[in-house]
Amino acid sequence: MENRIKLQDRTFRVMISAEQIDKAVAEVASKLNERYAGREPIFVGVLSGSILFMSDLVRKTTFDSEMTFVKVSSYSGTESTGKVKMELGLNVDIKDRDVIIVEDIVETGHSMKHLLDYFADFNPRSVAICTLFFKPEKFLYDYPIEYVALPIGNEFILGYGLDYNQLGRNLKDIYVVEE
Repeated sequence: MENRIKLQDRTFRVMISAEQIDKAVAEVASKLNERYAGREPIFVGVLSGSILFMSDLVRKTTFDSEMTFVKVSSYSGTESTGKVKMELGLNVDIKDRDVIIVEDIVETGHSMKHLLDYFADFNPRSVAICTLFFKPEKFLYDYPIEYVALPIGNEFILGYGLDYNQLGRNLKDIYVVEE
């Protein structure tokens, strides 16, 4: 495992190992297996960061499910713009369905709030939020984040689907920027 990497103008160091991530994903999958046993929810991954997490998560579940994706954007470099833009909407019917939104990271909660409002128009039976990383200190809303694999602080991270200017998504570990 490489302890430090350089991407463009920034240096990053390992913060969370691939093994720690896998264990956290397995724990979330176990909770989902309990809740959704005998049901057929639909996983809605938020592109692009959730792809690796959702792939590993779904493979660890034991219930039948469907998968689809949506895309929203609110980032520029390492900073959230606070403005959420829907780039790709739903392509399946979620009316009366259990929906599990799968996100790579929930920080302020703006993107997730946008998606919750968007999904409400389609009358799902239930909507649960499942995130790999959660930054409780930055979170601005009171809606529940039911499934959190790893709560973290306010640091900027990349790897395992998360990027820095579209780079680093392929890294197996999570890296944090060195200031």
